[in-house]
Amino acid sequence: MKFTTVFLFIFGLTFFAFSQENKETEKEGVKTPDFVLAFTKTSGYRHKSIEKGVHTLRQLGRKNGFIVLQTETSEDFNAENLKNYKLVVFLSTTQNVLNDQQQRVFENYIKSGGSFLGIHAATDTEYDWPWYGKLVGAYFDGHPNDPNIRDAKIDVMVKDHPATEHLNNSWSRRDEWYNYKNLNPNITVLLNLDENSYEGGTNGDKHPIAWYHEFDGGRAFYTGGGHTKASFDEPDFRQHLLGGILWCLGRE
Repeated sequence: MKFTTVFLFIFGLTFFAFSQENKETEKEGVKTPDFVLAFTKTSGYRHKSIEKGVHTLRQLGRKNGFIVLQTETSEDFNAENLKNYKLVVFLSTTQNVLNDQQQRVFENYIKSGGSFLGIHAATDTEYDWPWYGKLVGAYFDGHPNDPNIRDAKIDVMVKDHPATEHLNNSWSRRDEWYNYKNLNPNITVLLNLDENSYEGGTNGDKHPIAWYHEFDGGRAFYTGGGHTKASFDEPDFRQHLLGGILWCLGRE
């Protein structure tokens, strides 16, 4: 039996089991968990932190009432499958990961009220798909090298969002800091990088590193953190990520 067939069989059994459990909890008046799809396909550079990121998402889900399922199969972007998920996460995806038909399906998913959350290299994805560029909010435009991982200070621009309400006015942390191009002017910036705190920034005083917006019928959130495995062990980053997820799920 091929790997894909085995995976789909196991996925089907798992989803069926969750669905049956949800029906029982609904009868008892208990809120059923939301399903989140973590998409981790890469056609370019593959981050070593991806699996750690998936593990962290699942941990957060177990503690906060949502269930995370991972896929690297583009064929999962079909209408029948996506309708089961309240949120789709692009976790450090790179380059072209969906064909034209799958792109249209995902656009319809968002237009029908679905949500999107991008982590780190989600902005290094689908450069030839303008709608996606507006959804994710910007495209990757390079980062410092030698070393690419640096300490930097982040200014908290919005304090009353679940992704930032736990932070002080400034946040110092270590990561790979992206520069961006084609920034969507309609995003609300949550965190802004202080380019005076590190070398290699090219966006100037306005260098967003996390943002959110309502877009085309749905919700979209992006954070530029998450290059390193260590990011997903940081309590503040985990809480930042959780806050973005809860906002996407409409639980703020």
